[in-house]
Amino acid sequence: MFSSLRGFCLLVVVNVALLFAIEAFSYYGNVKAWAEEDMETVDNAPDNNATATNNTIADPFEVTNRMMFEFNDRFYFWVLKPLSGAYSAFIAEPERAVIGNFFHNLLMPIRLVNSLLQLRFDEAGIELARFGINTTIGILGLGDVAEGDFKLKGNRKDTGQTLGSYGIGHGFYIVWPFLGPMSLRDSFGYVGDQALSPTSYVGNLQGTLSLNMYRYFNKTSLQIGDYEDLKDSAVDPYIAMRDAYVQYRNNLLRQESQLMKDFNGKEDMELKNVGYK
Repeated sequence: MFSSLRGFCLLVVVNVALLFAIEAFSYYGNVKAWAEEDMETVDNAPDNNATATNNTIADPFEVTNRMMFEFNDRFYFWVLKPLSGAYSAFIAEPERAVIGNFFHNLLMPIRLVNSLLQLRFDEAGIELARFGINTTIGILGLGDVAEGDFKLKGNRKDTGQTLGSYGIGHGFYIVWPFLGPMSLRDSFGYVGDQALSPTSYVGNLQGTLSLNMYRYFNKTSLQIGDYEDLKDSAVDPYIAMRDAYVQYRNNLLRQESQLMKDFNGKEDMELKNVGYK
């Protein structure tokens, strides 16, 4: 009995470690998108200096963070990248993209709840419509029919953004082992996202961990090379990663703030047109 219990505990620990490691892989796979989106925002901003000034974060634990960054970096190159290469050799990219669509559709509650919490009822409605269309016509979300045929584009709402939309700042920068770069605010947001994710409630603990592990692994197998590009072009990869992450998160909040201004301005105009001052 104790032998089987030890074996189960070991299996859980291994699954958790791999899950966190693969999720860190997904963060590193996003760095190119983070940097590109921020550069577009800065180029279009009316005051580039003001925009750049806002893209800072306290880093009181830089020494420890750099150690964790080095650990994650080696794990990426020594373990995750070779495993991803083997996986990609068996599963073609179009099939992996379809699998990614399925999981994106499944995670609708995260985006729906955070749209509601941010008072973006229009986007909440779009998420519900997308889920209905993709689950039925798109065959359980395997195809993104809602965007392709109905021009309903999804959002990227998460709990960290919601906290930021209510004025909660980043706090300080943290590089978690396996999980990768986050702010203090987004660390709490990550916990909220996991609580809203349907994949957190699939059968027993082992089933939940295995499903999440596969989800992140499939997602990041489509992003191999982005982290290498950032690292090769950076004088200090740690600083480049930190700046790219913070700038990306700030960019999402700036976009949300602009959307709210546009929406409120449209409402005011409609009220004036019907005679209200």
